[in-house]
Order: sequence, then C-alpha cells, then structure tokens
Amino acid sequence: MTMIGTTIFSHILPVILGFFGFVMIISGSLENDNTKLILGVVLVIIACIFPYVVLSVLV
Repeated sequence: MTMIGTTIFSHILPVILGFFGFVMIISGSLENDNTKLILGVVLVIIACIFPYVVLSVLV
C-alpha cells in the first residue's frame, strides 16, 4: 500500500500541479493578469516542494 501512496505523491500529483502552474503562468503573462501569474508561480513551487514534504511523512 505504501508503494501506491508514494507513486501518487512523487510522480503523479507534482506533474499535474506543475503542468497547471505553467499553464497559469503562460495565461497570466499573455493576458497581463497578475493573479493568474502569481497563482501559477505558487503552483509550480508547491509542485516542487510537495513530494519532499509528503514523502518524508510517508516513508
């Protein structure tokens, strides 16, 4: 059961969060919308830090 949890948190969720983060960054920069841009940057940062935080608790 631990393998399923670690795979989800280390390979699946960071990729999804990072993808939507980059989409929000591109959308915010093209539309000159700072809220989308900031939200995209926050999502990318969360996608980078998320596996380390969660996997240190799971493993």
